[in-house]
Amino acid sequence: MTTEQVAQVRRFNRTVAERVGVLNDHYLGGARPYGQARLLWQIGDEGTHDVRSLRDRLGLDSGYVSRLMRALERDGLIAVEPHPRDRRVRTVRLTEAGRAERALLDDRSEALAASLLGPLDARQRDRLTSAMAEVERLLTASVVSVEVLDPDHPDAAYCLRAYATELHEIFDGGFDPQNSLLPDPAELRAPRGLFVVARLHGEPVGCAGLKLPAGAPAEIKRVWVSPGTRGLGLARRLLSELEERAARCGRDLVRLDTNKALEAATRLYRSSGYTEVPAFNDEPYAHHWFEKRLTPTTRRQEP
Repeated sequence: MTTEQVAQVRRFNRTVAERVGVLNDHYLGGARPYGQARLLWQIGDEGTHDVRSLRDRLGLDSGYVSRLMRALERDGLIAVEPHPRDRRVRTVRLTEAGRAERALLDDRSEALAASLLGPLDARQRDRLTSAMAEVERLLTASVVSVEVLDPDHPDAAYCLRAYATELHEIFDGGFDPQNSLLPDPAELRAPRGLFVVARLHGEPVGCAGLKLPAGAPAEIKRVWVSPGTRGLGLARRLLSELEERAARCGRDLVRLDTNKALEAATRLYRSSGYTEVPAFNDEPYAHHWFEKRLTPTTRRQEP
């Protein structure tokens, strides 16, 4: 990243903070600051929420969330209670007064959005809303985390089940993981390999595995991204992550295979520098086999 890019992000942050009024003690002319209003809106009126999931969704530390909730609870807007099946887990829901204030907050938020668009002509409004959609997409991509997990970790297991379910629906004849060449999780554990999981707001949204067989090229397996997060560049990020890790392990060649039904994956591999090669395994679900020569520059440069 460049110094000017960082400066532009800072200018953008200041402009947005000033224009939407988050610096005011009484956000949108209400009775509370932005932090409390944002939490009230996030709780919503759909029912009861796990406090931890709310904290993860907003990216806030537990102490700050606790202070926000105490203020809302003191004003009679929320009810904080232990989970009926696990008293270690706290839940939160809106009271009737909380639902009323949230409805008022929604109305004022609509008015604020309209005030941002009002001074602009139709072409400018289209430009602004299109730019906002792109910024939202990129900012969402920037908060996705990628972590190495054991293949039996609940988040990893969730991704692998979702992966298998999706392939079963789109492959001719379905998909059975036990018939594939990677039924043994040990192949994705150190030192024989590794498994990475991507999370967005604490929820698993993607995965990929790397096999590191002795005396053979590295091999990428089980690349999956949840449908709701496609378009964020996450599959390419997972691919790059495993290439870097393979390079760090001293490998200079990485391979993968894919099914003809996975057209988007095939385009990704080709655009990422992979070359189609003759079959190098007996994977029953594969129609295309690819490899890529890794170089020292494959390793991501530190900013």
